[in-house]
Amino acid sequence: MQRIKCIVAYDGTPFAGYQVQPGKRTVQLEIEKALSDIHKGDEVKITASGRTDAGVHAKGQVFHFDTGLSIPAEKWPTVLNSKLPAEIVVTSAEIVSAEFHARFSAVKKEYRYSVYRSKTTDPFKRDFAVHYPFQLNIAEMKKAAGYLIGEHDFTSFCSAKTEVEDKVRTIYSIKIEADEEEITFSYTGNGFLYNMVRILSGTLLEVGRGKYTAEEARGMLEARDRNAAGKTAAPQGLYLWKVFY
Repeated sequence: MQRIKCIVAYDGTPFAGYQVQPGKRTVQLEIEKALSDIHKGDEVKITASGRTDAGVHAKGQVFHFDTGLSIPAEKWPTVLNSKLPAEIVVTSAEIVSAEFHARFSAVKKEYRYSVYRSKTTDPFKRDFAVHYPFQLNIAEMKKAAGYLIGEHDFTSFCSAKTEVEDKVRTIYSIKIEADEEEITFSYTGNGFLYNMVRILSGTLLEVGRGKYTAEEARGMLEARDRNAAGKTAAPQGLYLWKVFY
């Protein structure tokens, strides 16, 4: 048996999220169906670095699976892509040791959140970025982001439905790149809670509009209360960009 590590990109628009759910079309379901077909009907389970919600995209999601087939690693993307729908593309594959685990071997992740600022909505961007046509104080947003970097309890910045008890995470960097047309938020950290990046992005946008000050963003951390932070930004602007090992 060989363990294969794959990097996959996908448009999350038509899916009910990454993880298999009864009766729903998901990214994991489509990949496992393709693998089953390649393995002549045998069930093949994949393990990913983490799940993404409905409408959320990935540029660099990682998954692994075990196989007894002798397909060369460099051929796996071509073989898989011939079986996958157009919204899912495996971009690379390699043989890894049996100890490698797509989730538990990861040391950090990068997420990006995309916003466009035109006066009117753009039908060609609606599934891949969030429309936010407001005047924004970018300097204040960057100041607020600075308070959120580091090791903190992010209870205020995760969904109330979050099941994990330990909500301490470390954000290594938050970058905000902005011009008159677009804003891109880039977050790198050792892990992210359910809806954490969307809540961080929604909060920073509200700081930019003047609803909150940068100092109030720091106070949100200390509150450890979801009601203290800003809105959860829409899913279509979010991308799992890269997983680091």
